[in-house]
Amino acid sequence: MPLHESRPTIRIPGTSSHTIPPRAGHHSHEGTLRYLKSGAGAPLVLLHTVRTQAEHYRLLIPLIADHYTVYALDLPGMGYSEIVPGASYDEPAMRTGVERLLTELDLHDVTLVGESMGAVLALTTAADLPERVRRVVAVNTYDFRDGIARSGLLARMVVSGVLAPGVGPVIAGVEPKPALRRIFQGGLGDKSALRADYVDELLQVGRRPGYPTVARAVYQSLPSLIAARSRYPEVKAPVHLVYGEKDWSRPSDREANRKLLPAADFTQVSKAGHFIALERPDVLADLLNTVA
Repeated sequence: MPLHESRPTIRIPGTSSHTIPPRAGHHSHEGTLRYLKSGAGAPLVLLHTVRTQAEHYRLLIPLIADHYTVYALDLPGMGYSEIVPGASYDEPAMRTGVERLLTELDLHDVTLVGESMGAVLALTTAADLPERVRRVVAVNTYDFRDGIARSGLLARMVVSGVLAPGVGPVIAGVEPKPALRRIFQGGLGDKSALRADYVDELLQVGRRPGYPTVARAVYQSLPSLIAARSRYPEVKAPVHLVYGEKDWSRPSDREANRKLLPAADFTQVSKAGHFIALERPDVLADLLNTVA
């Protein structure tokens, strides 16, 4: 990452940070991607949620690194991946970032694990690259109307403000710590699972030059995540759908995805919310390690 930029405050033992440069001859809106790497074994790629980064998996990575070589990606423009002016942050553009990781590192026999937005990208990437993907674990797919606005009244007000014409970019650049904390806690069954140092790290990333534009563009691109559901039946790899009992998705949203993926395994995590990687990483680790 450029020397003038901030660096993550959270350190995950046994994990190193790496980057993937833009591909020569490709679109000028393609930026450098940052990812974390840890462990040994078959490759497992972790894809994070809306408004987070690779450190979202800080608790899960140590639990699975004895079984897999883990790659946790900062999606384009997010975390410490490069922010490129004018870049798109719709589902196809973010999927291109995931596919760059798999192809540039020449990964095969990959287990793709995504939460929220990352779950959608795991499924669509598997549809695009069946020769590279062994398995998909899709946690709380973020492919339904309203999304994070279902976290609560504050989230609805903030997202509506960010999306509003004129004032939206200004509101996107104002992110009080109490508001961010409350919005994220709205996605947790166990509110104590949101650690203070993680909130501080997210706020640091939110102060990167250009990040408010990225955040607004991601919220504006929610329809593209919903549209991506049409790709789910193309997935040839085995799929495991995981939902928190208290996830923002409704039973009808979950059942609709089960119909699109009738062969998929299905797990519902009792009392958990949208951010299972934060509050129940042990459940995900057990699910992954038993089939490593």
